Amino acid sequence: MTYALLLSTVVIFIAELGDKSQLMAMTFATRYRARDVLLGITVATAVVHLASVALGYWIGAGFAEYQGPIAVCAGVAFLGFAAWTLRGDELTEDEAEKAKRASGSAVLAVGTAFFLAELGDKTMLATITLATQENWFGTWIGSTIGMVAADALAIVVGVALGKHLPDKVIKYGASAAFAVFGVLLIAEGAGWLG
Repeated sequence: MTYALLLSTVVIFIAELGDKSQLMAMTFATRYRARDVLLGITVATAVVHLASVALGYWIGAGFAEYQGPIAVCAGVAFLGFAAWTLRGDELTEDEAEKAKRASGSAVLAVGTAFFLAELGDKTMLATITLATQENWFGTWIGSTIGMVAADALAIVVGVALGKHLPDKVIKYGASAAFAVFGVLLIAEGAGWLG
C-alpha cells in the first residue's frame, strides 16, 4: 500500500502541474479564502478519485491473468498522457468567469467546479490506470494528496507571486515524467523488468 500511495502521489502531482485545475485554484483563491478553496478541492478530488480507483481496481482484478498486457496498455496510456501534457491545458475565459461568479458557499462552489472539471481529465484517467496495477486504497489516498498538493502549490504561488508557474518547464518536465512511467510500465508488461 505504501508504494501505491507514494507512486500515485508523485504521478498525480506531476499530472496536475500546468493543468486547468491549477488555474481554477488560482482563480478561486482570488475570490475565496485559501482554506475554503483547498477544502472544496479535497472533497471533490476524494470523490472523483474514489470512483476512479474503483473502476481501475475492477479492471485490474477482473483481468488479473492479463497483467502483462494491462501493464503495456497502461504504459501506452501514460505515453498518451505525456503527449496530452505537452499539448497543454488552458482555462477558457468562460471557465474563468464561472469560477469568479460562483455563488453560495465557497467550499460548495469550488467543490462542484472541481468535481465537474475532473471528470474525464487526465488526472482521473491516470488514477484509473494506476489502480489497475497498484493497491486501490493507497492509490486513492495518494492521488488525492498529489492533486491537492499541486493545487495548493498553485494557490500559494499565485497569491505570493501573482504569477503563473513557468509553463514550459512544467509542461516538459511533467511530460517527460509521464513518458518515463509509460516506458517502465511497457517494459514491465513485456517482461523486460522481470
